[in-house]
Amino acid sequence: MKKVLVSLMIISLFMTGAVLTGQAVNAEKERGYIALSTSADMEVAPDIAEISFAIVTSDNKSMQKATAQNKEISDKVYALLKGMLNSQNGDYIKTSDFHAAPVYTYSGNKKNLDKYEVSNRVFVHTKSIDKIGTMIDGAISAGATNVNSLNFSVSNYESQCNSLIEKAAKKASTRANIAVKSAGSFLDGIRSMDISCSENRPYNAAPRMLMAKNMLGAVADSAPAQAAGIEISSGVIKIYANVNVSYFVK
Repeated sequence: MKKVLVSLMIISLFMTGAVLTGQAVNAEKERGYIALSTSADMEVAPDIAEISFAIVTSDNKSMQKATAQNKEISDKVYALLKGMLNSQNGDYIKTSDFHAAPVYTYSGNKKNLDKYEVSNRVFVHTKSIDKIGTMIDGAISAGATNVNSLNFSVSNYESQCNSLIEKAAKKASTRANIAVKSAGSFLDGIRSMDISCSENRPYNAAPRMLMAKNMLGAVADSAPAQAAGIEISSGVIKIYANVNVSYFVK
């Protein structure tokens, strides 16, 4: 009998706790609140450029010849680009991918060896924005066959985001206070908050440049060389911060 009474008391306590918890949840839901979204943005001149070059070579009969040819051109491209980079400023160059494989063609069910192809992808990270055009010109002249991508970014992106988030959050608080005070109430803490930061990068000047050596030769013969290199415009990067927040109201 005592065991039954103890069990009933425990169950009763659990039920009472559940009821109180439910009441607390309901009370929380019934509290008044105001929700709003604010944003802040700024335009920033990029100070970092990242360029991806590729040196692709091939030989119909020998992988060794295709590889040796690729090494010869790659050494020239590396040497030229390294001479334009400032390592003390954070500039660097690296191999992002190296691939060597036979290339086959198919005639019906027959597989035919077409050539041996070697590809060396070179990645450049630099703050020397003013030298980008010259780097591209030089790499192509040295034998690079592809400019696969050119991207711009901002080195102090995180601090810029933090500043914009602070600005948007203050804007949200100011607007919420104005709204509730005009209704004879006041804010009573944050109910929820969601923040985000993003950037809108400019369209690149060189998303994909496929350079044939004979075409480059023709261009070089018909037009005088420009010391400044290909004209590249870095544009601006727009950074956005968004704050979605709701405040309890009394």
